[in-house]
Amino acid sequence: MRTRLQATRRRITAWAENRLPALTRLRAEEELPIIIHRRRLYVLPTRYGLFLSALLFGMLLGALNYNNNPALMLTFLIASIMHTALLTGWLSLLGLQLESVSAESVHAGESIRWRLQWRSGGERTRRGLRLRLDAREFPFEILDNRAQVEIVQNTHHRGWHSLPRLGLSTRHPLGVFRIWSWLHPAARCLVYPALEQNAPPLPLDGVIGPPRRQRGPSEDVHGLRDYQLGDPWRLIAWKRSAQVGHAVVREYETPTLGDVHLRWSQLYGLSNEQRISRMARWIVDAERRSLRSTLELPHLTLGPARGPAHLHACLRELALMP
Repeated sequence: MRTRLQATRRRITAWAENRLPALTRLRAEEELPIIIHRRRLYVLPTRYGLFLSALLFGMLLGALNYNNNPALMLTFLIASIMHTALLTGWLSLLGLQLESVSAESVHAGESIRWRLQWRSGGERTRRGLRLRLDAREFPFEILDNRAQVEIVQNTHHRGWHSLPRLGLSTRHPLGVFRIWSWLHPAARCLVYPALEQNAPPLPLDGVIGPPRRQRGPSEDVHGLRDYQLGDPWRLIAWKRSAQVGHAVVREYETPTLGDVHLRWSQLYGLSNEQRISRMARWIVDAERRSLRSTLELPHLTLGPARGPAHLHACLRELALMP
C-alpha cells in the first residue's frame, strides 16, 4: 500500500513539474550567493498536521455543540501552538544564504562530495534543516551564523557534472508543517576517467631520454645546501655547519628511470573508453612513482612533466575527450 502511495505521489509531482511551472520554478541554474526570500518559500501540512487539523475541527464542533468553554479554550490553545510552529519553521528558512559551493575532482564511479557554505543572514538559530538531493536527505543546522554542509552525489561517467537542483526543507519544530524551497546553484565538478582495474604494468619500454637523477637518501653524497625548515636532523653536516657558522645539510642522489612516453596510438585494438581508462591508470601510476610522463593524444601532447598540475592537465584532457 505504501509503495502505491509513493508511486502516486511521484506521478503527481511529475505532473506538477510539467503543468505548474509557477509552483516548481527555479529549474535554471542560479548565480551565487542565493538568498531565500519569502517568495521562494512553500508551505503544506504534513500527514500528522492534517490529522491534527481534523482532530481540532472535531473538537471545535463538539465544544460548540455542548457549549463547553474549557474544550473551546483547549482547541484554540492547540491551534495557536500549531500556528506558532508554522511561523517558527517559516522563519527558519527565511533569509538563509547559500554563499559558496565547492568540490574536488574524483574518478568516475566515485562519489562527488559537494561542500555548501551557508550563512544564517541574522542572529536566528536555524534547526531541523534538510537538504534533499535525488532520494537522499542530509540534515544540518546553523547555530553560529555559519555552517558547512557536505552532500554526496554518485558518478557514473567522466566529464563535467553539474550540481542538480536541491530541495531545502524543514519540519521543525513539531512536524505538523513542511516548509521548503528550491535551489539550483551554478556549480560543476570535473570527473576524471575511471582507472582501469588490473591494468597492464606501466610501459617502461616506452621510456625516452637519458636517465635522470632524483634527490633522496642514498649512499652517494651529491652536495651540501643550507638547512631548510623540515629537513631531518640526521642529514645535517655538523662538522661543516660548525665551519661555516650556520646549519647545512647533505644532499643525496639515486638514479631513476627516464621519462615515460604514453602514446594514444600504442593502444590499438581497444575502444576509446578502454584507451582512456588505461591511459588514466598509467598517468596516475607514473605520478606515484615520481616519473615524468608525456601524454600524446590525437589533438595535443602534454609533457614531459610531473607533479599535481601535470597530472590534473592530463586527466582533464582524457576526461573531456569525445
